[in-house]
Amino acid sequence: MAKLSKSISEQITILQDRDLQFRNISNASHILNNISYYRLKGYWWELQDDKENHHFAHNSYFEDVIDLYNFDRDFRMILFNAIERIEISLRTKMIYHLSLGYGAHWYFNPSIFQDPKRHMASLEKINTDIINSREEFIIKHFENHPNEMPESWKALEILTFGTISKLYSNLKHQLPEKNKISSEFGLNNQKYLVSWLLTITVLRNIIAHHSRLWNRVIINKYDWPTSSPKPILSYCPNNYQRRKIFPILSAIIYMNNEINPGHHIKKELVELFAKFPNSQLSKMGFPRNWQSEPIWK
Repeated sequence: MAKLSKSISEQITILQDRDLQFRNISNASHILNNISYYRLKGYWWELQDDKENHHFAHNSYFEDVIDLYNFDRDFRMILFNAIERIEISLRTKMIYHLSLGYGAHWYFNPSIFQDPKRHMASLEKINTDIINSREEFIIKHFENHPNEMPESWKALEILTFGTISKLYSNLKHQLPEKNKISSEFGLNNQKYLVSWLLTITVLRNIIAHHSRLWNRVIINKYDWPTSSPKPILSYCPNNYQRRKIFPILSAIIYMNNEINPGHHIKKELVELFAKFPNSQLSKMGFPRNWQSEPIWK
């Protein structure tokens, strides 16, 4: 049976009955009018001392929930920028290396892909995206070449990060260009780049839908290198540790270091952590001595 809708004043009463404190009720009403009660549930979950009965621990404040929400929003924005750099770099490297090796339309070439069914699925997705594209350069292409699909440097520009990552993952393992691309991201083996890209795509989609990253469980499993040309972490995170964002965030920073050594992503994150000292980084898998880890020094 569906639950009944509640007015904002009723929502506040429910939270008060569960011993959540408010410093400013009228401001809380304004916030709940713009950020839904249900969206905020993920941020106050950890403030409860009885999750079955939804009772809040002593000295839990609604404003602390909003701080966590604001922290997470800013965190997502910084991370989105970091992922954008990886996406653009991956697209550029694939276009460059594979076009030189296999021609402008390499993405049609079945001989460089390991799984024919996955390749056909990718081509169907690419074809749909190209047909539906309203990008001026795609329209111009078909005006000038009505019977010819766009070259890779045009086609890949309109593809999603997920589609590009799947194209890369399906390249044959022995393809020298595949390992060349992974080495340019600072990895000795392309299998690590494949698994990182698939996980980063999941994160990107979470961010694109404005969903919560704080305290989120990363359900996508990924590999971790036993060694790398430059140090990342002083330990190899186990499967449990990889369920939180700290390891893959460290990997994202590592890749950005290779793409643009002068980036400010790490600095922005450290400043954000200082701005929200109660953001409970441990809930995101940050170890106690995280600032001493090689990639964070």
